[in-house]
Amino acid sequence: DNAAWLGREPLLRFACGAGGRLRMGALLSRHGCQARLRSAEGMSLAEFLYPALQAYDFLHLRRRHGCRLQIGGADQMGNIMSGYELVSRETGEDVFGITVPLITSTTGDKLGKTAGNAVWLNRDKTSPFELYQFFVRQQDSIVEKYLKLFTFLPLEEIRHIMEMHAKEPEKWGPQKRLAAEVTKLVHGREGLESAKRCTKALYHSSVEALEAMSDQELQELFKQTPSAELLLEPGTSVLDLCRKANAIPAGPSGYQKITDGGVSINGIRETNPEAVLVVGQHILKNGVSLLRIGKKNYYIIKWLQL
Repeated sequence: DNAAWLGREPLLRFACGAGGRLRMGALLSRHGCQARLRSAEGMSLAEFLYPALQAYDFLHLRRRHGCRLQIGGADQMGNIMSGYELVSRETGEDVFGITVPLITSTTGDKLGKTAGNAVWLNRDKTSPFELYQFFVRQQDSIVEKYLKLFTFLPLEEIRHIMEMHAKEPEKWGPQKRLAAEVTKLVHGREGLESAKRCTKALYHSSVEALEAMSDQELQELFKQTPSAELLLEPGTSVLDLCRKANAIPAGPSGYQKITDGGVSINGIRETNPEAVLVVGQHILKNGVSLLRIGKKNYYIIKWLQL
């Protein structure tokens, strides 16, 4: 965390030290700086100082940890060059920078924190299920590229996967293989099995998978799916469940939604709004119910004090 050293660096010492080593001409000539200066919003002093701060990070890491190489996306070229110049002038040593092409979406947008679509390796931020789903949803136009970038599969095998996909596109073979390989690489086989359990429970109404899910997996699933914690009262009906979960509208239209066959609990369609919930059928042994409204709207119910 660069706040550990930047937060303790006095402004005047930074300005006279690192600031004295960096040349204005070089900073102003950077493509990113030029683009911002020409934009309608202009460029703030804070934005202009950012390359200097990142350059100082490189200098600090060189001094403290012997770091000689900085690697980043192609959009970091200017910042990395600033670091190279600062470290070279300050220490007289050779340091290096490497940039790699950015990973972008099919629309050309950068994937990352700034764009708001980051995919994290930390399970607390992106669960195995979410990681798996991110890659399994990739479009045909980009999935082959991702197989080459994010897996260790031989190129010959990737070509075979894509040939099979051309014959049977409805099976989403490349996407599933990509998702499996990346999830296993990041979270291990246990994480991959967790992702598959969550997928089966949520998208294939698998009662077995739902019953086998751990509390951690249920909590991870809650992040993407509307959920509710309810107390089971004697005589609780299908209609009561749907209304307490805010899954159907109030009044006759919600009642009719059930009678028309638009509601399923644990993969079983329920057409009687007055049917009383049965433990073992509507409520699984791990205290969970998977409520589906229509084809795609899911709700996870965690029952308390069964």
